[in-house]
Amino acid sequence: MRATEFLYIFIVLFALLIIGKAEIYLVTVEGEPIVSYKGGDNGFEATAVESDEKIDSTSELVTSYALHLEKKHDMLLGMLFEHGTYKKLYSYKHLINGFAVHMSPEQAETLQHAPGVKSVERDWKVRKLTTHTPQFLGLPTGVWPTGGGFDRAGEDIVIGFVDSGIYPHHPSFATHNTEPYGPVPKYRGKCEVDPDTKRSFCNGKIIGAQHFAEGAKAAKAFNPTIDFDSPMDGDGHGSHTAAIAAGNNGIPVRMHGHEFGKASGMAPRARIAVYKALYRLFGGFVSDVVAAIDQAVHDGVDILSLSVGPNSPPATTKTTYLNPFDVTLLAAVKAGIFVAQAAGNGGPFPKTLVSYSPWITSVAAAIDDRRYKNHLTLANGKILAGIGLSPATHANGTFTLVAANDVLLDSSVVKYSPTDCQRPELLNKNLIEGNILLCGYSFNFVVGTASVKKVSETAKSLGAAGFVLAVESVSPGTKFDPVPVGIPGILITDVTKSMDLIDYYNISTSRDWTGRVKSFKATGALIWAAWSPNGTDEANYVGEGFAMISGTSMAAPHIAGIAALVKQKHPHWSPAAIKSALMTTSTTLDRAGRPLKAQQYSETEAMKLVAATPFDYGSGHVSPRAALDPGLIFDAGYEDYLGFLCTTPGIDKNEIKNYTNLPCNYTLSHPSNLNTPSIAVAHLVKTQIVTRTVTNVAQEETYMITARMQPAIAIDVNPPAMTIKPGASRKFTVTLSVRTVTGSYSFGEIYMKGSRGHKVRIPVVSQGYWR
Repeated sequence: MRATEFLYIFIVLFALLIIGKAEIYLVTVEGEPIVSYKGGDNGFEATAVESDEKIDSTSELVTSYALHLEKKHDMLLGMLFEHGTYKKLYSYKHLINGFAVHMSPEQAETLQHAPGVKSVERDWKVRKLTTHTPQFLGLPTGVWPTGGGFDRAGEDIVIGFVDSGIYPHHPSFATHNTEPYGPVPKYRGKCEVDPDTKRSFCNGKIIGAQHFAEGAKAAKAFNPTIDFDSPMDGDGHGSHTAAIAAGNNGIPVRMHGHEFGKASGMAPRARIAVYKALYRLFGGFVSDVVAAIDQAVHDGVDILSLSVGPNSPPATTKTTYLNPFDVTLLAAVKAGIFVAQAAGNGGPFPKTLVSYSPWITSVAAAIDDRRYKNHLTLANGKILAGIGLSPATHANGTFTLVAANDVLLDSSVVKYSPTDCQRPELLNKNLIEGNILLCGYSFNFVVGTASVKKVSETAKSLGAAGFVLAVESVSPGTKFDPVPVGIPGILITDVTKSMDLIDYYNISTSRDWTGRVKSFKATGALIWAAWSPNGTDEANYVGEGFAMISGTSMAAPHIAGIAALVKQKHPHWSPAAIKSALMTTSTTLDRAGRPLKAQQYSETEAMKLVAATPFDYGSGHVSPRAALDPGLIFDAGYEDYLGFLCTTPGIDKNEIKNYTNLPCNYTLSHPSNLNTPSIAVAHLVKTQIVTRTVTNVAQEETYMITARMQPAIAIDVNPPAMTIKPGASRKFTVTLSVRTVTGSYSFGEIYMKGSRGHKVRIPVVSQGYWR
């Protein structure tokens, strides 16, 4: 063997060794991205947009500068490393200047110290964080008419969904029963073709469909059989969020031959642009998500809906806002895109928020007034309420109750948790047929190894007349959603009611001295009060056309859809203006006029409801009709957010410059002066004055300003009244002073009442210290 051959083989083996232990890194480099490039680089003309202005991606200037940046990325890697020892996954050009690369940790270390490289961060994982809500939020009567009715609500507003894709054949996205959809010249996204059917994913309603999986593939997490190497939704989550925000109006929700009302998106005429970057088993990777966001902004979406976030809040506060993900969102807002992001489902515990950057809109989940209640009527006269989407048992009929643990075929099968009713082969069909099967809701249902749907299938296969699933204990964080089933069934979520049922069953059931049942005498009747078929996001909805799941993943697209309605009425409003309108017009009262309640766990881990605070509800519950005409807005732009970063303690100014390409020449004197429709002073020493600026987006109006605060903190507003002309802006100050140090936060609000009927409310939160 010649020396050159040996050397070649050694190099190849070394390259394979490097790739074998490679990881994905997100790299930012010197030079402005398209959104902020002001010229001067090798004669390329400026491509920067003014704050809240969209990128013109059809411009030759933008196209040529984008190609220039990509070539520089390739050149940097090519100069440092042997070809084949790394793989560049994406070039990021529009919102941040950088790339994602699959390489060894040793190569990443080399890259970190290379000239022109600003940051090298290892990729990290993210996870995925409604038929009735349009009526619940007052859209059909109070909002849609202002936009031309439901058949025009959201017209030509493009909502981009960074999620798990879409099932394009769902009726919520169909076009055959709607007015024809024309082109939207401002949108320049593309439509991928289904590799199986060779048909486009787009139909006019769906206006763009792309998928991003290079990071997932490089990490060996991608399974094309399950995840679909296309925009097809292999999960259900993406189809659900898209339908919530922009699904067609009046779509019948039919499951198992029963209709449960009609579904509609918040903005039923808005267009859907799909950017698939999340997958069934593992969630997603930031490298793919950033690529999806970058592409969405390039394509010209108006709204971004992100039901995605990190697996948990950061362990340190050092990089709270400065990472490729949050800085990408900051640049998206600079380009005029309103971003709604799910706040996470980690509560109701402190420090569980995973979306907190002030330039985007963080969305939490609330319980609406929709109820799908079933009732189980016992022969002893008790009526037990539960939830479920199922048919009733036959009218005026009663059926014998049979508990799963009393009809085991073999006592040795106890190791299989037979009371979960997941395995019909463990149970005696002869004793169950024609009766109601009583099962137990164990921790297996919480972790997902058991499902209500499987209980239904077990009961049906054994010939049961129906099933009852009793919750005997509740783990913190457990949520119960109505599950569509084909036979009569009920989930009794109230532990007290479940114990009533079990007590009645035990009293009515006679046993011999060994504990074996001699006869079943407990009887009852079930009374019914009135998603993507690929869906696997929730085991209970596999194969269903619709799903009814909750959480902030579902709340975020509600806000994205409502933001589309605001954008339709006020096309030139900034993302901050839209956010302000949603926040200042929200309410802290429920539909009955009572103060909002929040879930809280006691020392015994029992759930209870307590008076909610801004830490629970933020600004409050959204009021879409009021948001269309807020009277005043608190506006902010890119420089304001930069000032916020530069003023926040603990953030390195060099790090800010690395990510934003701008020095800290603009400060706010205190981060609390960021012009948001809320005020928070976490560490109030003695007295602090906070400034806010409001802009009148209505007719001339005089506002009376009042403030209230819990007793530990004194609050004063100046001036107490002001008259503002249309389009004009006025400043006011809020003075907070420590009265008593309590060791806890104090809450309050500033209330502005206009002479023309507008009402503006902003929450105030502070904790006092003597020093």
